Amino acid sequence: MRLPESDVPASMLAGCTVLVTGAGSGLGAAIARALHADGANVVLADLAVMKASQVAARMDPEARRCCVVHCDVREPESARCAVDAAIARFGTLDALVNNAGFDVTKCVEDLSVQEWDAVLDTNLRGPFLLTKAALPALRAGDGGRGGHIVNITSTAARRAWPNAAAYHASKWGLTGFSHALHAELRGGGVRVTNIVAGGMRTPFLLDRFPDIDASRLQDPERVADGVCFALRMPRDSVVAELMILPLKESSWP
Repeated sequence: MRLPESDVPASMLAGCTVLVTGAGSGLGAAIARALHADGANVVLADLAVMKASQVAARMDPEARRCCVVHCDVREPESARCAVDAAIARFGTLDALVNNAGFDVTKCVEDLSVQEWDAVLDTNLRGPFLLTKAALPALRAGDGGRGGHIVNITSTAARRAWPNAAAYHASKWGLTGFSHALHAELRGGGVRVTNIVAGGMRTPFLLDRFPDIDASRLQDPERVADGVCFALRMPRDSVVAELMILPLKESSWP
């Protein structure tokens, strides 16, 4: 039975402002939609502004609680501009979701230095730059009680497989960065959550591996639900790490 609107408890995310990187497609788009449905103001940051704009238009045609910003997570100035745009639009920044990710599927012998750098710059340097840019606002977030950083890692930070050395290095590094931030920032009220995501039915896998068994992958909405769960936790608790897997996950026991 659906409760009358007046009897539905307000979400803890209502009125909060969350910046999501890589929000133009896949998991980032799913996270943006879930946050918006939970009442948050959502800043969709992506290199592909057109794709992010399409996601935003579908979930909020009047753009009352969302905005789109161009962001190259590899560049310090772009990271700062994305954070500044979020604050200019909504007056605050309560949470940052470092989701943007990239991979090159090659063996180490064939992987160029430029390709290695591209993966590490997007997947590890990017979260560092966004975190640096966002920290002053996050420390003042949630009415002065402190904000929240969510980093999206992967089962690639737990096990290894061939032809993904750069991706593994970046996700192991991001997990270490997440744990370090948790230890460093919690005293100041800023919470940090590391989301270990298993395989999802997103372009990241489906476009690169057309023969993949999609039935063994999970809907990205499930991981997006996990992000919202972590962000909704009462202020005296933190979900420091959360692993979300498809039932038939092949890269985890």
